[in-house]
Amino acid sequence: MTDISSRIPPGPIEQKWDSCIRTLDLVAPANRRRYEVLVVGAGLAGCALASTMAEQGYRVKILTLLDSPRRSHSVAAQGGINAAKNYCNDGDSVYRMFCDALKGGDFRAREANVYRLAQLSNQVLNHTVAQGVPYAREYGGGLANRSFGGVQVSRTFYARGQTGQQLLNAAHGSLLRQVARGQVQLLCRREMVDLIVDGGRANGVISRHLLSGEIEAHTADAVVIASGGYSSVYYLSSNALGSNATAIWRCHKRGALIANPSFVQFHPTCLPETGPTQSKLTLMSEGLRNDGRVWVPVRAEDGRVPNQIPEDERDYYLERLYPDYGNLVPRDIASREALAICQAGYGVGPTRRSVYLDFKDTSKDLLRTRYGNLFEMYQEITGEDPYKIPMRIFPAAHFSMGGLWVDYHLRTNISGLFALGEANYADHGANRLGANSLLQTLVDGLFVAPLTVADELARLGPRTVVMETAEALRREAEVETGRLVASYGERTPRDFHRSLGEILRDHVGVKRSASGLQSAIDEVRVLRREFDQNLRVVGEANDLNNQVEQAGRVRDFLELGELIAHDALYREECCGSHFRSDLPAERNDERFAHVAAWEWGGEASKPRLHREELNFEELQPARRTY
Repeated sequence: MTDISSRIPPGPIEQKWDSCIRTLDLVAPANRRRYEVLVVGAGLAGCALASTMAEQGYRVKILTLLDSPRRSHSVAAQGGINAAKNYCNDGDSVYRMFCDALKGGDFRAREANVYRLAQLSNQVLNHTVAQGVPYAREYGGGLANRSFGGVQVSRTFYARGQTGQQLLNAAHGSLLRQVARGQVQLLCRREMVDLIVDGGRANGVISRHLLSGEIEAHTADAVVIASGGYSSVYYLSSNALGSNATAIWRCHKRGALIANPSFVQFHPTCLPETGPTQSKLTLMSEGLRNDGRVWVPVRAEDGRVPNQIPEDERDYYLERLYPDYGNLVPRDIASREALAICQAGYGVGPTRRSVYLDFKDTSKDLLRTRYGNLFEMYQEITGEDPYKIPMRIFPAAHFSMGGLWVDYHLRTNISGLFALGEANYADHGANRLGANSLLQTLVDGLFVAPLTVADELARLGPRTVVMETAEALRREAEVETGRLVASYGERTPRDFHRSLGEILRDHVGVKRSASGLQSAIDEVRVLRREFDQNLRVVGEANDLNNQVEQAGRVRDFLELGELIAHDALYREECCGSHFRSDLPAERNDERFAHVAAWEWGGEASKPRLHREELNFEELQPARRTY
């Protein structure tokens, strides 16, 4: 029987985390060297956990498919990190931050997890300031704030448009300190390809060395997945080309549940698609909506350049529809409205699938101070000067709120296996508010998992000998890699990925319907069969071979894509990022106030559903109004 009990402690919500800490078992300092923790992924969550547990005396091994942790996708989080400091004295508090995040996620997250996110936000900010992160400051020296979508206070701390990069630099520095001490073994250019489960407990992973092709077995006393999200399943997304779902999907196929996979956020402030050969989209920070105004011409298919359109012929539609929040409505709402207005014929640009983000009312000096690198990036990509001509933006797949199911301790349903950051589903519900992603990675990596992983180690004890199981799985991975290399069809892995992305964007995108979702399921199944029969992979298995890497990831994406559509079809309601155009535009709390956690059924077409009911004691679900 699969156990999906949340392990949330009883008592008032503001005391739950402290109550949890009091019940956790500890490992004595002298005994910590007996345990090894294996971390998959070296972004913010992975680096933070690895360096924290190493500092405590545990032996840590960390794997990344990149040549350096500093290239992890955490660097792309530009806008900022939230903390309930109330430096602006505008009424912010931990409780208000909790309410904003729970409401912004459309009441599809656990109350206790969301409150803990807000509760620990101030500790995260204090820690990163002490690490030397160069946050923006006011003239008097205090930390500066800006607002993000879905809130009416200023709680976002930032370092121009490169907050993620600066936070990762700090975390990476802490990691390298532990590498130099010999407490952390950093293994770069390794991709996890399987999870070692022995006796119902996760005891390590199988990886492929991306430079040599060697299949390796790594055993450990606990395994932590911090490999990021899966929005690149849509092919065109704001994610890096190397971002993938393989680590979480291979855990899923070994028994780990995946929760709410259809909750995928489309960011409203991405650059629009320009042509059929494009491989990714570029994100412009949500922070830009603080100082820019979103609009389209009043007249459909107006062909004039934007600076020639007078003020009374512009529709600032977000300000018109949502006067209390204006351009800072949450991402899911801003994305739907942008799509709707373009579908109605008011889109701009060559494809008519974009809207303007205009900064004419903000001084150039202020823009350069707050967002200079973003403006430079936009001009380099488009050839247009956003100081003089409005940016063109359109929604793109960005963040996956779904992920591996975890309890309050961030443990999956497999003993010894944990998931942090975007790899889990825990904190954001059906829609993530901006600047909470960097926060979640550091809350998980710095303050939650170091305690809960230690508790698991104290209860389970050191691992038993699992080398026989590890060697069998290593040989199995070698056979599977050889099978991919022996594919002599006509279509490349990237070609299949592009076709999958088109299916998902058409049917499982910003708006969805039952007929479209069923079509997506049917089309993905056809594409999966063709993948098995018509894939072409060139090169050798025992060598640097990007085709082998892509083939394995795309195979996982095809299976995951089918599950995403299946989950979206199952959830007959509109909530957050999941908007069903064939249903009333409202949540169905009576039927769907639960986490849908799916178990691998042996085939992507046969997932088994487990439900974790969501109980709201502190804040009763209400209609989201902005």
